[in-house]
Amino acid sequence: MRRSLSSSLVVGAIFALLLREISAVKTDVSNLRRRSPDDGTRSLCSHLIRPNGYPCTEHTVQTKDGYLLALQRVSSRNGNLRVQCGPPVLLVHGLFMGGDAWFLDSTEESLGFILADHGFDVWVANVRGTHWSHGHVTLSEKSKGFWDWSWQDLALYDLAEMICFINLKTSSKIFLVGHSQGTIVSLAALTQPDVVEMVEAAALLSPISYLDHITAPLVRRMVSMHLDQMVLALGIHQLNFRSNVLIDLIDSLCDGHLDCNDLLTAITGKNCCFNNSRVDFYLENEPHPSSAKNIHHLFQSMLYILSFLNLLVYLLLTAVANSLISLDNKFCSWNPFYFFFLCFCIKYHLLARGSPWPSK
Repeated sequence: MRRSLSSSLVVGAIFALLLREISAVKTDVSNLRRRSPDDGTRSLCSHLIRPNGYPCTEHTVQTKDGYLLALQRVSSRNGNLRVQCGPPVLLVHGLFMGGDAWFLDSTEESLGFILADHGFDVWVANVRGTHWSHGHVTLSEKSKGFWDWSWQDLALYDLAEMICFINLKTSSKIFLVGHSQGTIVSLAALTQPDVVEMVEAAALLSPISYLDHITAPLVRRMVSMHLDQMVLALGIHQLNFRSNVLIDLIDSLCDGHLDCNDLLTAITGKNCCFNNSRVDFYLENEPHPSSAKNIHHLFQSMLYILSFLNLLVYLLLTAVANSLISLDNKFCSWNPFYFFFLCFCIKYHLLARGSPWPSK
């Protein structure tokens, strides 16, 4: 307990230094203290979708490595889940987000509702570690092993299994919509021939693949400080911005010491159309946890552009961490060119706006 507390304080102190580089408008970060929306019900359908009048069912998908993922199916307010007319579309969320990201605004502004009202058979992905998913068949969410994954596992296991599940349920090819991290996961999943066979087309919002072009000052600062390696060295495996220590620190800094509403802008860049009046509601639902290993992989991708360099650095760091005794077999057996994003045999659309800053 003492080690966990001291580790959190160190990470919090580092985060505080980063926040001092940001200036903006006040945000009530105390909303992070509110109970996670899944507490008690563990259902995205009952929390955000059915209250707006949309039929919604919950499904659970088990990955090959044992994670239990939540998948929602949504129809229009005038629709029938048993008789879906339109093609299936799978929505894949970004980093520190969950499936609720597609339903946080009004029914006229949220993509999940809009697609359902236009006749699509809407499916909503929730990757491992998010509030809406259901843990693991054997591992506790408090264990190190539960958080031993990065976005490549989301591509190989989570997204691949969800696409297969939907394909079996609907007997149709799937339209894929990804946002930010959801796009790099989608691109990686589409390097698998069996997955490509089940996908009709993909629309990638704020798309990312190689990350060397990112210019967001806060993100670049964290990368240059090797914040990801510090976190891993401290034995922290889950990054949860709803932890009491981090919330206390951020709340203190943002209450008279710093203005924190522009933290999002420092990460994503300026957005002409962001609804500031909804920030408190967004914070009631976001952010979701992610793994420290996932952040490490993303940061590493910003430092080492080529995938084989990424793999080589990972293997070397793993060897050092294990005193040169053993390496992770699943990485040693991979072709180092596995995630080169080449030509896909599907239609895809890339949608981006403004300068190359990450979205989430």
